[in-house]
Amino acid sequence: MSERDELLRQINDKAVVRGKVTLSSGQEADYYVDLRRVTLDGESAPLVGSVMLDNVADLDFDAVGGLTLGADPVASAMMHAAHGRGRKLDAFVVRKSGKAHGLQRRIEGPDVRGRRVLALEDTSTTGGSVMTAVEALREEGAEVVAVALILDRGAREAVTAQGVEYRSVFGVADLDV
Repeated sequence: MSERDELLRQINDKAVVRGKVTLSSGQEADYYVDLRRVTLDGESAPLVGSVMLDNVADLDFDAVGGLTLGADPVASAMMHAAHGRGRKLDAFVVRKSGKAHGLQRRIEGPDVRGRRVLALEDTSTTGGSVMTAVEALREEGAEVVAVALILDRGAREAVTAQGVEYRSVFGVADLDV
């Protein structure tokens, strides 16, 4: 079984929750995919990093991250998987708003100014969170080469309409729902 197939199996086994839910977009769904049950799982997280790196292997970037909280474990998994492959890859965290104390940074981690970065999210229905991250990264002087997700729930069109390349490992049709 490929790493991608194994990750999908683990998503279906661990992260798909059936029943009526309201998504962060305000839309209602008959199921919820709680990818933190995978991205923060000791068995699944290494697969997340490896499969996500494979999905964007043709892109040139040296840092990954996105809006906290969904993107944080994905970025960390990719950073560690890259290290295991002999590649240096930095991770960063985009806050929903700037801090009012300390260095008052909106983007935490290594500086992204002038760097080619990949904006991440675990899953997205509308693209709102990941595009908030893209906007913050651009304001900070980063070049966003693409948006990458584990699971696309419908955000592709909204993101690409903003002129941003979009990559997802899985779509809704891949799930056992």
